[in-house]
Amino acid sequence: MSAEAISTGKAPAAIGPYSQAIRVGNLVFTAGQIPLEPSTGQVVRGGIAEQTAQVLENLKAILEEAGTSLEKTVKSTVYLKDFSDFLAMNVVYGNYLGKNGAVPPARSTVEVSRLPKDVLIEIELVAEA
Repeated sequence: MSAEAISTGKAPAAIGPYSQAIRVGNLVFTAGQIPLEPSTGQVVRGGIAEQTAQVLENLKAILEEAGTSLEKTVKSTVYLKDFSDFLAMNVVYGNYLGKNGAVPPARSTVEVSRLPKDVLIEIELVAEA
């Protein structure tokens, strides 16, 4: 199977030797996204709620470029700098994934010691294409 790189200007550009997403067969694998505003490349202001929303907006744009959507997400991995942010993150996450009767994706959530640019959250997704 061949891999196809997915790239959009509606999400932050990759800041290293990786793709925003890769499509292999009928699956799209996103790179982890942090809360950067696509137009400026700067971390969005605010706390965990604002950062989670920006991450999911970035992921939404990438999946749409790949011809799929958040609703077709089958697996997510959430990396939190502080697990005490879990409840606030989960509220925002629920507004994007598994809403309107859609089956929520399988999810792993882990606390990590540090994330790029010292953000509070990073999320990666796998979606059906």
